[in-house]
Amino acid sequence: MNQIKYKYRFFLLTCFCFYFQPLFGQAELFNFEHNGLNRQYYLYVPDSICHDDPLVFIFHGFTSSASSIMNYSGMNNIAENNKFVACYPQGTTDNNGNTFFNVGYDFHQNQNVDDVGFIMELANYLQLQYNLSPINTFGTGMSNGAEICYLMACQNSNIFRSIAPVAGTMMDWFFETCQPDNPTPVFEIHGTNDQVTWWDGDPNNIDGWGSYVGIDQIIQFWSGINLCNSLEIDTLPNISSSDGSYIISEKNIDCIKNNEVWLYRVVNGGHDWPGSYGNMDINSSLTIWEFFEKSILNYRIGDLDFDNEISIYDVLLVSDHLINNSTYIEYLMDLNNDQIVDFADILSIIVYILNN
Repeated sequence: MNQIKYKYRFFLLTCFCFYFQPLFGQAELFNFEHNGLNRQYYLYVPDSICHDDPLVFIFHGFTSSASSIMNYSGMNNIAENNKFVACYPQGTTDNNGNTFFNVGYDFHQNQNVDDVGFIMELANYLQLQYNLSPINTFGTGMSNGAEICYLMACQNSNIFRSIAPVAGTMMDWFFETCQPDNPTPVFEIHGTNDQVTWWDGDPNNIDGWGSYVGIDQIIQFWSGINLCNSLEIDTLPNISSSDGSYIISEKNIDCIKNNEVWLYRVVNGGHDWPGSYGNMDINSSLTIWEFFEKSILNYRIGDLDFDNEISIYDVLLVSDHLINNSTYIEYLMDLNNDQIVDFADILSIIVYILNN
């Protein structure tokens, strides 16, 4: 009889840890080919990582770079202290020489770079290469990098367990069509006086990026997606009174699957990454990791709906995947561990149900 396999964030008996000598204590630049383009990314791997440790993507803003956000975010130190792998993808360059991730800006209508596909393939590659968790993979980014996180959550919600956009928005074109397969926890940090990504949005495309929605509407949307029932509001300590801003924390809780949707409203804040520049009351990177850590899932193979049970409903989900090529995570379907999801996995789960 096939034995069901349990994969936990923390192993109770044995933790297999891997040491990558070339990567000790430093980030390295790698090449990755996708759709005929040579893409690049920086990767920071802690001194030791264990099987199923998390993976965090950090995306730079428009005209910026992977090395820049790696330096000012300080995320490598947080990765080292909390044992997750940090990946900083580099955007491509548009016709004006500006680096970007393709979220459909009005002046990028001639750009056909598939960044969603690139991120998906890179995530799968890194998960396999370093034995990282295919479930507990997260995305954060600044401005344009924040917007690619929202786009991923809409178009391929199985890649990032949760997202933490900073100073970002949702363009109208993908906000209006956003129907994620899975509810994604969201944590937005945004200044009310942001002069680049306006708090109230730009429905008439006055600023030339293309029309986009306001922050309150975005948070309301994701709170609805996550079926949140309660709201906690608090004003954070104004530790740095000289920065001219303070933060109101708004946390939508009591959501589906224990998800949460947070907003840090940086009152009078600008287009900033708080803690690095602008508001200095928080360390955005550390707070983002704490949000991600809160949403880490303990999981087991076969439990596709994360209800801590393997049931006939999971059989139906595997069947739906085989018939309709659904976007459910294949890693959780491979009951017989043959690296293929097929009818044999359905039989395996039925046998498990009948014997338990």
